[in-house]
Amino acid sequence: MRLDECLRPPVTFACMTGWRLPSEILPLAWERVDLEAGTVRLEPATTKSKEGRVIYLPEEPIAVLRNHWREHVERFPDCPYVFHQEGKRMFSFYKVWHRACREAGLAGKIPHDFRRTAVRNMVRAGIPERVAMQVSGHKTRSVFDRYHIVADADLREATERLKRLFRGQTITVSITDEESTAISPPATH
Repeated sequence: MRLDECLRPPVTFACMTGWRLPSEILPLAWERVDLEAGTVRLEPATTKSKEGRVIYLPEEPIAVLRNHWREHVERFPDCPYVFHQEGKRMFSFYKVWHRACREAGLAGKIPHDFRRTAVRNMVRAGIPERVAMQVSGHKTRSVFDRYHIVADADLREATERLKRLFRGQTITVSITDEESTAISPPATH
């Protein structure tokens, strides 16, 4: 995507966490980041649900944050924000966003779509849905389900996983409480 350099890190962070860009990522201050522990913390007053949360990040995003920290120390020591534009807090970037999307042939995409992307990626990675809800900040199951859209490719992958799981195994199926039947899968050649 043809996104300005200063916007790439917060957009990447949004894609990984599912956090809200304007209210949770752009105002994120360094005091909420622990690079040693690999955590980022949101205080209750800073989230839509009014519930704080902590996430543990894998090495790649931590490396990005370490680079940002070095830049912070060297160039912008007075800026408290993790994601900024030349030491100034970013409040809105919609005009730049829409231009970049248009240039990339992705007109109509909105930054909030990254919440859906993050949820889908977490579920596909095998993260339990309840944990994905905690990371992304989805408070209710119904809202999480709106973001976790099951695509045709997801259904095909589920079938392939089941095939691998049951390949060559005998499956026991309970018909009633008293009886069960063993079903052997057909031989594959």
